[in-house]
Amino acid sequence: MARGAPAAPELAGGRAPQDVAVGSFDDFAAASRPALLPIRQPWDRVSSELVRVLLNRIDGEPPSTELLPTELVLRETA
Repeated sequence: MARGAPAAPELAGGRAPQDVAVGSFDDFAAASRPALLPIRQPWDRVSSELVRVLLNRIDGEPPSTELLPTELVLRETA
């Protein structure tokens, strides 16, 4: 879906990035043209926190929240 998103404004008479910014998560569509505006997440930390929270829940602990850093990478569609 992210790769086709930059074409959507054109169908409505607009242009990316002049009229709308198109983004995605984690550079999945980095090879698209124009290159999308990605939000990167630290997948190693996401994975380890997911396991930690899951094991804590299995042990009967209440749900918890951990905020992890993200990075916005400016590219052609921003």
